[in-house]
Amino acid sequence: MTPEDPLYISKRNRRGLAVLIALCLLIIFTPRILMFFEHPETITFSSEEITAFKKKHRYKKRYFSNRSYQKYEKKERFHAPPQKFNPNEYSKEQWMNLGLSEKQAAIVLKFSKNGLRSNDDLKRIFVISDELFALIKDSTYYPERPKIDYESKKVVEEKVIEKLNINSASIEQLESLKGIGPFFAKQIIKYRDQLGGFAKKEQILEVWKMTIESYETLTPQIEINKSGIKKLNLNTITVEELNAHPYLNWSQANSIVKMRMQRTKFNDVNEIKESKLIDEETFEKLIPYLSL
Repeated sequence: MTPEDPLYISKRNRRGLAVLIALCLLIIFTPRILMFFEHPETITFSSEEITAFKKKHRYKKRYFSNRSYQKYEKKERFHAPPQKFNPNEYSKEQWMNLGLSEKQAAIVLKFSKNGLRSNDDLKRIFVISDELFALIKDSTYYPERPKIDYESKKVVEEKVIEKLNINSASIEQLESLKGIGPFFAKQIIKYRDQLGGFAKKEQILEVWKMTIESYETLTPQIEINKSGIKKLNLNTITVEELNAHPYLNWSQANSIVKMRMQRTKFNDVNEIKESKLIDEETFEKLIPYLSL
């Protein structure tokens, strides 16, 4: 090539280009050459570290495979008492330590003020679930009942008062009861309609703004007739109708209907407990209202 050729490269430029290429190759291959002569560091793990890693890996795998149901996993709620105790002497804090909420503990204290004489009395308190009762029943003791001298005791015949059936009472009849005004009469009937009828007196405490004082004033004046309770037919009821019941939410109602569709129909009301969303406490509250 001649100097006039546009592709002509002078000898000086060719030397510069060769040096640049050599430098690039040196930068690229120097680390690889150094790594070839280095001895790799051996990393060792103890058996404890390996075991811990495996446990952590299994936990993560379990979490990510089941996380859609994680929110419904049942957690241990109640605890056994540390020693034998008299339920009549337990404080609110001690009942809460066994797993009751503050409101539930306050209800237990109200009942214990009248004196609990046996585990049967304790079990009748509606906030004491079967799970908690099973944990505490063998740790309770009660003071001996004083002997009554029947010969010297004056027997007073009480006038029999006709009690009002709360499942058929009108708003006017409820308003006439001692301690119940127009507000509570209206709320009782509203909640009665939502439930389909009261199955036990303790449910009155679930009425909006009902107080322990009003409840204790009302209960001696009423009775429960279960014959008029409205049942939920599990084989025909809709999701919307189930969701309208105070003891069920939309997810629970939907799971019951989906289970029915999968098996065509229910043959036993206990089958709904197979749903991960229906726990034992919810099922026990629903039993009086279920039918096939």
